[in-house]
Amino acid sequence: MELAAQATLPFTDYAHLLTQYDPERRSLWYYLAPKPRPAFTPGLLADILDFQHRVADSLKSPLHNPHSVDYLVLASATPRVFNLGGDLDLFGRLILSNDRAGLMNYANACVEAVYRNASNLGCPSLTTITLVQGTALGGGFEAAISSNVVIAERGAQFGFPEILFNLFPGMGAVSLLSRRIGMVRAERFLKSGKQHTAEELYEAGVIDVLANEGEGIHAVNNFIRQHRRSRNGLLAIRDAKARVQPLTREELSSVVEIWVDAALRLTAHDLKVMRRLVAAQLRLDAGSERTAAAEDMGGESVIAFPAHTAAGLAY
Repeated sequence: MELAAQATLPFTDYAHLLTQYDPERRSLWYYLAPKPRPAFTPGLLADILDFQHRVADSLKSPLHNPHSVDYLVLASATPRVFNLGGDLDLFGRLILSNDRAGLMNYANACVEAVYRNASNLGCPSLTTITLVQGTALGGGFEAAISSNVVIAERGAQFGFPEILFNLFPGMGAVSLLSRRIGMVRAERFLKSGKQHTAEELYEAGVIDVLANEGEGIHAVNNFIRQHRRSRNGLLAIRDAKARVQPLTREELSSVVEIWVDAALRLTAHDLKVMRRLVAAQLRLDAGSERTAAAEDMGGESVIAFPAHTAAGLAY
């Protein structure tokens, strides 16, 4: 790791994240590695929020080299799965106990992470990127499109299944998707409950870069290489777009209120369907073997990435 980045990015050992810094491209990668399944568990959310806080503090520090991190890349350490969405098992327990405060706390943690990523951690020079290799459902789909740039491999699957159990994705989907493709088209996605391929979403304008299967990290690196050539102008365009279509934390919070109210109105039949989706999450996870491991060397986090991510940083 580059000395400046090592000094100003005080990593900790996360239980549900893997991190890696690429000094050549000034990109900082963080890989989702949640347990016990690839969903947004409270543990994963806590790790993401802590990571975002540390990176933002580092980038805003007067001692920080402003050129040490230009790109923040979100990906997954679980082969064939990006993220399967909200912690449906937790949702069911909170709904059955009529725990409004618990649902609000969980949902607000989700939208805080989404908002920070969508707003570049409050750092104008930072560009956020998501790489999807596999399935992104519900909250996983929301997390993916919260980045400035979405890159996905051919064959990756996306969807909002919430309508299948009489709910809707309330942690950013309406705000983020409508800003990408317009409210009418976004609403069709939200109502359908269907899964869509990366190819379909690229044609629809949801995905910015479509990569061949197995070449996602190469596509991220190529994007960074091209972006840096016109970085000043592209960042200015992004800032102008944010002025025209601002995304506020208040907007996300107001939608969360609607989501919590709707969740507490779910019936026993709705919760039964939700439990079936939990079982489906577990089956998908059982088919994915996480092989990533971290090794501590002199205080620096060195990651041995899974096979599906291994080729990229040296490309």
